[in-house]
Amino acid sequence: MSETRVHLSKTEPTAYQALDAFSRTVGEICSANGIDDRLKEIVMIHCSQLNGCAYCTRIHFDRAATAGVDADTLLQIPTWRESGVFSDRERAALELAEAFTFIHDGGIPDDVYDRVGSVFTEKEYAALSWACVSINAFNRVVVAGRYPVPPRVATA
Repeated sequence: MSETRVHLSKTEPTAYQALDAFSRTVGEICSANGIDDRLKEIVMIHCSQLNGCAYCTRIHFDRAATAGVDADTLLQIPTWRESGVFSDRERAALELAEAFTFIHDGGIPDDVYDRVGSVFTEKEYAALSWACVSINAFNRVVVAGRYPVPPRVATA
């Protein structure tokens, strides 16, 4: 991934700033509607992993750690169905994240909508849905632009 691509946030900063403002609004909606940072960041990570977006995955891993998500939980996000570390709310949110990320495969299936809807209120469902829309938009900007993700430098 050494090829340089157009960096959309630099080439058209107004559009990127609008996307960033949208993302902040979504964060406020999540907070107001009972979606805590732990749950929101788990969703952001999973969408980013599914989209192959290393850049956003790293950002949201860091934010999840700040929100108190432990390393074991972070490592098990890709295998959430087989893992026992996630609550019913987290499992429902992860399933919704997959449905939104792969929405081109037939939308949100009725069974997913019903399962997720049995766990979350309408306001929580809407907040999580907007979170999925937001991170999927960022993933597309970043993946298309091949934003670099260099190794971290160890600090002494």
